[in-house]
Amino acid sequence: MNISDINLKTYFNQLKTYSELRIQQNKTAKVTLLKGDMTLNDNSVTGGMSARVYKDGWWGFSSTSEISTEMIPAVILSASTNARFFAVKSPAKSLRFPEFKVNSSEDLSGRVINRQSEIIEFVKEIDNYINKKYPNLDSRIVSARCLDMEKKLITSDGTYAYSLVPRANLIVVLSTSDKDGCPIEIFHPFGGLGRFSTVFPHPQILYGEIDKLYQHLSKKRNAIYPKAGICECILDNRLAGILSHEAIGHTVEADLVLSGSVAKNALGKTVASPLITMIDFANEFNGKPCPCPIYVDDEGVPAKDAVLIEKGILKGFMNNRETALKLNQQPLGNARAFRFSDEPLIRMRNTAILPGTSKINDMISSVKDGYYLIAPSNGQADSTGEFMFGVTLGYEIKNGKLTNSIKDTTISGIAFNTLKTVTMVSDDILWETSGMCGKKQSIPVGTGGPSLKCKIYLGGK
Repeated sequence: MNISDINLKTYFNQLKTYSELRIQQNKTAKVTLLKGDMTLNDNSVTGGMSARVYKDGWWGFSSTSEISTEMIPAVILSASTNARFFAVKSPAKSLRFPEFKVNSSEDLSGRVINRQSEIIEFVKEIDNYINKKYPNLDSRIVSARCLDMEKKLITSDGTYAYSLVPRANLIVVLSTSDKDGCPIEIFHPFGGLGRFSTVFPHPQILYGEIDKLYQHLSKKRNAIYPKAGICECILDNRLAGILSHEAIGHTVEADLVLSGSVAKNALGKTVASPLITMIDFANEFNGKPCPCPIYVDDEGVPAKDAVLIEKGILKGFMNNRETALKLNQQPLGNARAFRFSDEPLIRMRNTAILPGTSKINDMISSVKDGYYLIAPSNGQADSTGEFMFGVTLGYEIKNGKLTNSIKDTTISGIAFNTLKTVTMVSDDILWETSGMCGKKQSIPVGTGGPSLKCKIYLGGK
């Protein structure tokens, strides 16, 4: 049975105490070519139903992979039984959640269908373009990833929410050897919100971007080691985005705040340069949909923008219903679940620093001796705000001009300390649309922002 076959609104009367009932399907399509050979061709659907019940200060949760009207009473009863079990064993003070009665329906698919054969042909054409134009590469990977998240939700408050949010991405990896014969590579994700054929109407739209990618790779053949130490750097949009998400965003998620993150006692205090305003956007920025638009979260809370830092001052946290009450704040729609079998957790949606007023060329010109850091790789951060991220593409800046490409390196520091050194913020914003956040359960997120001029610790030889 499909989600469309079940009218959840007829089950409101079965939700007695505070409860949520959710039906969800995640559809994925994956295609990967390695040097022209297909190594992955997958099209799958996972789905089911879940219920969550709150009683006497405890949550009960239950899920089933069967989507059917017959199983709905059973999954609600199972969640209620689980809540009662905990309440009997260890009674706690019950919180009274604010009520939200919402009726929302958001289908962002444009009624376009992902066809696996079309995705395969697109990937092959991109691979053929790379192979014919750049035959000297040691290796190349072209990989397509599509994800449709479809949900129906009702709550005992009277909320009904339906959403279908599709995302399509294509990742290109180019590999060769440097002047010393050591392997080097460069990669870039393309894509964003929408079904594959909408996001990628024809392969030619990527040819110019692939050419730029190859030019960067060619310059990396003669890359030099950067000087280790605290350097004046410009973090390009993607690096600023990962800094915002990993090193700052997680520290202001209320569950981590309550467990003792660095932001716990910083509310209302200066944590960044006055040039920094950071927002977790719900669904729209500058009149356009964000990469990961959320209209109603998985607790039935209407999604609104969460202002985290305003002109350098820490203003708020990201909450679910429960933490909002404990911290005397408003829930703004940050409770999200990735699979039907996942409970909603406090998660970011589209987290970014607002653009400033500086032009990127002026920012580069203002640096006498430093680095322009462009592309991130994997990294880590913790609740203290301490971070370390890989940098796979960057350039030396000498007397305001880009010079040598630099070898892969790392940046590290304490996030709030780094933000306090920001002296210029670019006037543009670039969204990274392929991100997945791995906090207990992977989930799509949007990251990005402007470029930042700051001081940061850079790894060297």
